[in-house]
Amino acid sequence: MRDASPKPAAGRDAAAEQEEVLYAPRRKLYVRAVTGIFAKWRWALVWLTQLVFYGLPWLTWNDRQAVLFHLTERKFYIFGWVFWPQDVFFLAILLIISAYALFFFTAVAGRLWCGYACPQTVYTEIFMWIEQKIEGDHNKRQKLEQAPMSGRKLALRSAKYGAWALLSLWTGFTFVAYFSPLKELLHSVTNFGFGPWELFWILFYGSFTYLFAGVMREQVCKYMCPYARFQSVMFDADTLVITYDEERGEPRGTRKKGLDPRSVGKGDCIDCGICVQVCPTGIDIRKGLQYECIGCAACIDACDEVMDKMNYPRGLIRYSTENALRQHWGTKDIVAHVLRPRTLLYGAVLALVCIGFVWGLATRETLRVDVIRDRASLAREVEDGMIENVYRLQVMNMTETARAFSLAVSGLEGAKIDGESEVKVGPAATEAVTLRVLVPYDSGKPGANEIAFDVKAGDDPSLTVHEKTTFLFPR
Repeated sequence: MRDASPKPAAGRDAAAEQEEVLYAPRRKLYVRAVTGIFAKWRWALVWLTQLVFYGLPWLTWNDRQAVLFHLTERKFYIFGWVFWPQDVFFLAILLIISAYALFFFTAVAGRLWCGYACPQTVYTEIFMWIEQKIEGDHNKRQKLEQAPMSGRKLALRSAKYGAWALLSLWTGFTFVAYFSPLKELLHSVTNFGFGPWELFWILFYGSFTYLFAGVMREQVCKYMCPYARFQSVMFDADTLVITYDEERGEPRGTRKKGLDPRSVGKGDCIDCGICVQVCPTGIDIRKGLQYECIGCAACIDACDEVMDKMNYPRGLIRYSTENALRQHWGTKDIVAHVLRPRTLLYGAVLALVCIGFVWGLATRETLRVDVIRDRASLAREVEDGMIENVYRLQVMNMTETARAFSLAVSGLEGAKIDGESEVKVGPAATEAVTLRVLVPYDSGKPGANEIAFDVKAGDDPSLTVHEKTTFLFPR
């Protein structure tokens, strides 16, 4: 009898197979600790970046916080510099520098940023170090994960999660201290008087630090970071990347220590798998360059240790280029091809933009004046046949010294300021002053005439601004 039960469509089977390929279940990683030259470099960058991040808000400069992006006052304080909203040009230059630095360093040596200085990498290293100190090495952590719940497991997990939470909250607090004065935040801690936005950002930034570095880890680098996806267009065959020397390492397999692998028909790789165990993203570098590789070089340190124990030469896994592996280049040839026209062009543009940025900071004006005409009364005739125009001057003292500025007007014969001709401006402050300018009727032509306001610091004659505007005569 014919089976009348419905059968799945061929297209549905294909879709199910495709879904299995696209959505692989996560395999929890128990990353093995590693020592070596590149591990030392990573930890040096961890210390450097975190000393800067956690330490800068505590530094003082001119009786204020040395680095403060004060959103309420709309001023950015960076040591001796005070930046205003009008200085957004410098932010644009910084973004250009960051973009070209990304192009340059990626073209030269791949994901150096990801492997050594990216906050995700840095905080993952710190969180894994805490985990290792509390729960033990990778084998002990794996056994603890598989063990049933007990008092010891609960205590270890509580200590680990508690340490992660404290570090995350402190990280969120430090982040907010860059935008809200640290002294105010510390006072808020004592009486728990945080403003709603301060509390929100402390918890928000702290929570995501905990989530990304403690829970998601490699998932952020593999699936969320856009750099992992577009890095391939910035690589070429002469980019320094972490490579496995397949010609030297294959065929891989176990053997006795010190045995010449060629005598048993094998390569130098003993297939120990330690390079996979130390990888924070869990990839096998022996399968070739993969977008999940963050360039941390942990596998190089691990493989070099194994090679030392086997009395084999180091460098089975190393920094090299695809062309260097194929053509067996030496160090000089690799350097010559790394410094190719593409990288030299990126480097030259980056250097020029950096020079322009430094020059702009060095020659940056410390006094600015904005002149706004009073549009309610463009021009009118007053006593003695004088013509009056009213202006509003916005004087911006961009230094951290209180100053008195003298005001004068020029450009038309007999022009004068009616009233106070001096304005006092506090340190890193703005002062608005309304001025009545009088000009004899016969000193100009009907319509617009060019005049200028001269603003000069009393204690520093070199600090002067000559701001042009127009004076209107009635027709």
